[in-house]
Amino acid sequence: MGKYEALAKEIVKQIGGKDNVSGLTHCITRLRFKLKDESKANDDVLKNMDGVVTVMKSGGQYQVVIGNHVADVYADVCPLIGLENKAASSEEEEKKSNLIDIVSNIFQPILGVMSACGMLKGLNALFVALGLYTDAAGIYTMLNGIGDALFMFLPMFLGYTSAKKFGLKPMLGLAIGAAMCYPALQGSSLSAAGEPLYTLFAGTVFESDIYMTFLGLPMIGMDYTSMVIPVIFIVYFASKCEKFFGKFIPDLVKFFFVPMLVLLVALPVGFLLIGPVTTFGSMLISQFVFKIREFSPLLAGAVVGGTWQILVIFGMHWGFIPVYINNMVTLGYDNIMMPFFGCTFATAGVVLAIFCKSKDKKIKELALPNVISSIFGVTEPAIYGITLPMKKPFIISCIVGAIVGGYYGHFNFRKFFAGGMGIFEFPAMINPDGTNGNIIVAISGAAIAMVLAFVMMFVVYREKQTAPDNTQALETQPEAPAQPALLKKEVIASPLKGNVLPLTECKDEAFAMGILGKGVVIVPEEGKVVSPVNGILTTIFPTLHAMGITSDDGVEMLIHIGMNTVELNGKHFTAKAQQGDKISVGDVLVEFDKDAIAAEGYSIETPVLVTNADDFLDMITEEQKTAEYGDKIITIMH
Repeated sequence: MGKYEALAKEIVKQIGGKDNVSGLTHCITRLRFKLKDESKANDDVLKNMDGVVTVMKSGGQYQVVIGNHVADVYADVCPLIGLENKAASSEEEEKKSNLIDIVSNIFQPILGVMSACGMLKGLNALFVALGLYTDAAGIYTMLNGIGDALFMFLPMFLGYTSAKKFGLKPMLGLAIGAAMCYPALQGSSLSAAGEPLYTLFAGTVFESDIYMTFLGLPMIGMDYTSMVIPVIFIVYFASKCEKFFGKFIPDLVKFFFVPMLVLLVALPVGFLLIGPVTTFGSMLISQFVFKIREFSPLLAGAVVGGTWQILVIFGMHWGFIPVYINNMVTLGYDNIMMPFFGCTFATAGVVLAIFCKSKDKKIKELALPNVISSIFGVTEPAIYGITLPMKKPFIISCIVGAIVGGYYGHFNFRKFFAGGMGIFEFPAMINPDGTNGNIIVAISGAAIAMVLAFVMMFVVYREKQTAPDNTQALETQPEAPAQPALLKKEVIASPLKGNVLPLTECKDEAFAMGILGKGVVIVPEEGKVVSPVNGILTTIFPTLHAMGITSDDGVEMLIHIGMNTVELNGKHFTAKAQQGDKISVGDVLVEFDKDAIAAEGYSIETPVLVTNADDFLDMITEEQKTAEYGDKIITIMH
């Protein structure tokens, strides 16, 4: 059972019990029961029940209107009446995203704060470089702590956002992230505690000193602060654990027993397996680069520069850190890891090009601080917020990183002491013997990276690429009068061509009462539905008669083609887009044969609703009798 089990039990009770049910389906908002005896159902009790919007009877069905979470309630009702939950609605199906998409989506809620922290770190370094204060001053320590906090405790932030992504209780995700930042469980703390118990994989590249065991199993220590991928994997695993334990833990103790078991299973698995796998992957990559460098420094530099940002995303770059430190101590410089340096400026270059070419105010607002942050050496906000979600900028920055990495490798580019980031690393690249060759290579490589990345991105950038920070570019919609600075509005275009009616005139009571959302009704003249906004097709029902859309600015919409057309089981409907697709204004979503639908006795009235209208300042519907595709029919005031 799931989170709506109490509601499900009460619904089943009030419809006359499971023995009174001969069938159950659901559409996008309603449970549609076929009852043996409708007189046994307590209509008034159901209508006044928390979690139930209303009750309707139509076409031999007893319809309990739930709202947008009907699929979750359906899943909890099925076992109570002896039906297998066959996931009749695709609302429960998540888009199959690749790992990069998942990572970028998980980062979206913290991008603004991450950019702010990156800029603080860069400005702090700048003020020290200008001599305004020293790195021993209290103001430096304070600003450095503020800027570093998010990056140091990144697993906590990502634990929370990953939990929301994977359906785990957010506080559990936060607890998992906190455990991964717990000082006593970090590799550096374990190694400082004393002599190792034994060595694992001795004599191989995976050789690891073991300082602690868990139930006899060796724990390979590594520092999880600032890491990305391990916490995401652990939270994903924890979400599966929560569903598993929730199936058989008694309701009386579920509140605290399920979280306890989730933490007890997920975190040890994370510490014992996920961390070591990431570590060993890093080691293999660094050793691979060593072998390439023996053959060609240019090629080795290109490999490091071209893959560095990918390694950062997956937390695999840590394998280079021991090599970097060892080179500094034994050789007095590092030339293995340093070809990555061009990536910093390649990232700054592509984001600067986006800033210069984009006409979207929200993209510009996000891009400018990320350019500054990247130049100062903090590229994570730009990667997760702009280049990775847009993909093309990320690919270009990797290509340029490889080119400049090869340049650095060929000229044996070195760094002579640790310290600084971005432009503040240049002093560490001055050769101790007083010659200028190395610093010239450093500066020229950075300039090449930034200029080349800027030019390439400027040429290929098209405004329709939108970062998933919910920007929007409604080129196909008519311009609206300027609004006051503190007021923002979003135009909803007509998804159909036809006659426009007030919602109150809808033949379906639940729609007409505005229970399911606010909007209009369109009687279509053509059998085609197009996207009314730029956004995501979040839901498309298997029978194709209804769809849910979330705009880039968070407006949630429901388009319901006809009345009771769910009963057609997809007949006369053809999908032109898939659930999870990124859609733009005017994109065709569904085509339907309106005449055939009407001939079978169904109304083709199509409600076009904003289901979360109460989340906004105001919603205005246009006073018009007819609409063409793309005409403004609704305005949302933010």
